[in-house]
Amino acid sequence: MEKIFSFCEDYTFCGLENKNYKKAKVVFLPIPFEATVYWKGGTKEGPKKIIEASRHLELYDEEIKKEIVEFGFFTFPEFEIKKESPRKAIFQIEKIVEKTIRDKKFPVILGGEHLITLGSVLAFKKFYQKRNFSILVFDAHCDMRENFEGTKFHHATVMRRLAKDLKLKITQVGVRSLSKEEAEFIKKAKNVDVFFGKNFNAENLIKTLRENVYLSLDVDVFDPSQVPSVGTPEPGGLNWEEILEILKNVIKKRKIVGMDVVELSPIPFLEFPNFLVAKLIYKILGYILTA
Repeated sequence: MEKIFSFCEDYTFCGLENKNYKKAKVVFLPIPFEATVYWKGGTKEGPKKIIEASRHLELYDEEIKKEIVEFGFFTFPEFEIKKESPRKAIFQIEKIVEKTIRDKKFPVILGGEHLITLGSVLAFKKFYQKRNFSILVFDAHCDMRENFEGTKFHHATVMRRLAKDLKLKITQVGVRSLSKEEAEFIKKAKNVDVFFGKNFNAENLIKTLRENVYLSLDVDVFDPSQVPSVGTPEPGGLNWEEILEILKNVIKKRKIVGMDVVELSPIPFLEFPNFLVAKLIYKILGYILTA
């Protein structure tokens, strides 16, 4: 039967009709990859729930006094990533992200587990000189183990790969849990700065960042009272206002070139965390695009 009426919004970020990819400034890459989560799973549902919640956002930002979608949004369908080999998955993600960078888009990668960051950063590494490029990570955990569960490619080792193997500058914010092995590595690593909990100054944080910054936001950086929908909820996290204030200050003095949002593990019938994450992405894009 011919479809005459449609009452559903498009399954895209903010529910917008997907317009011309060539004209879009921001592209959303839903990557529901989940292969190395070792406690509470469900991150594969994160991209879908973020997009679903985003369809209920008001497009006008009262702080910026602008509809951020005017810059042009394009949302890809979910990418099917091979789960049999985390290493192969990383290179598959790298190719996906690299295409958007070559097309001069601002990619927003929606995860999925934190290992996807390695694939994304591998793509960015090709376009930015090491001395002018760094990674800003919001996370409750360091993810700096050398190996975990018998592999070097795990969401608990992803930052070790970036810092040790790729030798990139890493700044971590909001960390509240780490192993002895990770603490010893961080103490010796000259290219890693960790700001634990809430005990830091934004200016000191910014000084550790280079000109171009890739942003990786693991939503367990939030206090679980605001975002309980994570695999490993750690008490004492940052709140909505604190995270936005940090990012506003960073964006004033550094250039964010791309970002991922990972580790949302949706809880059935609890929509608030999904909506918070969707709105957070929209707010961050507003700061970046109007900087």
